[in-house]
Amino acid sequence: MDHEQAFELLPGYVDQELSLSESLAFERHLAGCEHCQHAYRQQRSVSAQLRQADLRVEAPDELVKRIKAALPVRRSLWERLVDRFSNGTRGRSWGLAPVGAMAFSVIALAWSAGLYLSTSSGEARLTQELVDDHIRSLQFNHLSDVISTDRHTVKPWFDGKLDFAPPVVDLAQQGYPLIGGRLDYLNGRTVAVMVYRYKLHPINLYVWPGNDAGAPPPRIDEEKGYRLAHWSAAGMNYWAITDAGESELNGFITNLLAHPAS
Repeated sequence: MDHEQAFELLPGYVDQELSLSESLAFERHLAGCEHCQHAYRQQRSVSAQLRQADLRVEAPDELVKRIKAALPVRRSLWERLVDRFSNGTRGRSWGLAPVGAMAFSVIALAWSAGLYLSTSSGEARLTQELVDDHIRSLQFNHLSDVISTDRHTVKPWFDGKLDFAPPVVDLAQQGYPLIGGRLDYLNGRTVAVMVYRYKLHPINLYVWPGNDAGAPPPRIDEEKGYRLAHWSAAGMNYWAITDAGESELNGFITNLLAHPAS
């Protein structure tokens, strides 16, 4: 490991974000490099100062009240329905309107809204599950069960552990090196996770079988500071998540889809 690589990994090492193999390589370089040792001590000092309590400022109560008062009030679905019916019938007599028909209309509308919300909430739950799993893999340093930059090592590792063969693509030349793979449990089933990296940013790529007929193109969303993308191709579901920027994630997806093995 040279100085340039060590300096790229230094912040991640201080924040305990590196994989086991990267940490060991960095420590071997650090042991024999006085210049990097000095930089490491400076970085640790800065990190310690940033964590001090006196750098945090509590907002005054009056400011908190003013901010809350300025925020728009989100009305419930029921309140919006009542408002809509009230406005639509203002100035007309309800005396001749069948009460049963009114009740049926309200129930049908509420049922349709509930059906829509339950459908969209399924993807929302999966998104939340992905974010939680990604965070756990970083916190417990469990990005990879098999650590290797060689797709011919990672791909055979999945044999016999899954009921499908996940495609494993090497994107090192495009700036997204493969660093390993692991098994995970997501959406009620065991899935394959290929782990890539863009500079210091890990990218978890979740893969499991799915139907890609009429699937929409990848779309990048943001959740809790992480960027996620979902698409289907060649009979597989793909979800990618990272803390890298939108353009970096988009570049990863573009290169992955352009690869013959994907």
